Order: sequence, then C-alpha cells, then structure tokens
Amino acid sequence: MDESANIFLVGPMGSGKTTIGRLLAKSLKKEFYDSDHEIEARTGANIPWIFDIEGEAGFREREHQAIDELTRRQGIVLATGGGAVLREDNRRSLADRGMVVYLHASIDQQLKRTRQDRNRPLLQTENPRQRLKELMIQRDPLYREIANIIVDTDNRSIRTTVNTIISQLKTRVAPRKKTSGRRRARDKS
Repeated sequence: MDESANIFLVGPMGSGKTTIGRLLAKSLKKEFYDSDHEIEARTGANIPWIFDIEGEAGFREREHQAIDELTRRQGIVLATGGGAVLREDNRRSLADRGMVVYLHASIDQQLKRTRQDRNRPLLQTENPRQRLKELMIQRDPLYREIANIIVDTDNRSIRTTVNTIISQLKTRVAPRKKTSGRRRARDKS
C-alpha cells in the first residue's frame, strides 16, 4: 500500500473507530486523527456542549470543515464521527481521497460499548437501543455506499481487527477518483 495513501474509518458509535484507528495508524506508521477530537481541540469545547449551544446542524458544519481539511492531508488514518456520512460532501471527500473502511458493529455491541459514555448527545434518551436502531437504519446504507472494505468488529480483539484491515488494504489500491463500480471486500470471519 502506498505510504501517502489515506485510510478513513467510518461506522456507528461504539464500533471502535478511535481505538482501532490509533493502533492501525501505529502499525502502518501513519499519523492518526479523530475528527471529533479535532473539533473539540479547535473549539475548546466538548461535543455535548457544541450540540447544546449550536444544535446538531452547527456541529455538522464544524464536522464538515474538519473532514474537508483532514482528508486533504496525505498518509493519515482518520476516525470519523458516526454521523459524518450524513452529508454528501463528506461522503465524497472520504470516498475520493482515501480508502474507506466501514467498521460494522451490531446494536448489542454498540449499546454495550457506549452505555456508560455521557459524551454522546444522540444517546441521551430514554431508549438508547431504539435510538441506535434508528441511526443504523439511516446510516448503514451510507457507510456501505462509500466503503472499500467492511469489517465486522463484534467479538473480535482490536489487534485481530487491525490485522484484518491491513490484510484487506494490501490487496487494494487507493482510489484516484470515485467510480460506480468500486470493489468492496467484506470480512465476517
């Protein structure tokens, strides 16, 4: 794989994008970025506060600016927020500027991994399971639309998941332009 190639991780909250992204970047000797952390660093505020003050629309605009800038860099691993794919401009930037890896996680796994996290504004509801189902129905087709590789993270160690991604990446070349006939790999092992 080209050292200057970018790898972008997409998927629902709780799929492991940040944790897996850090180890993947270290393994590939690339710089790691997390779009949510970048937004927090730029604003000096956490995500729930941004949602409270600016609403989801304000947060999504900040997210778009961060993703547009970060995807223009070379040789990075970027973990995106779960809703980054909602905006078409973001999907285009991700698909056109690197290899997109969709980290898929079941609703049960998402719930297990996020149940104690108060830093997720969209889950501050009476029924987080129902909310996660609604988000998956809306977002799963968008993740799949831009994914070059799909990896299921349920019941896998972080190291196994990273090794699976690296193995899949070795068989692919970073896209220069988005094509309608994109090759996808699916790993459910």
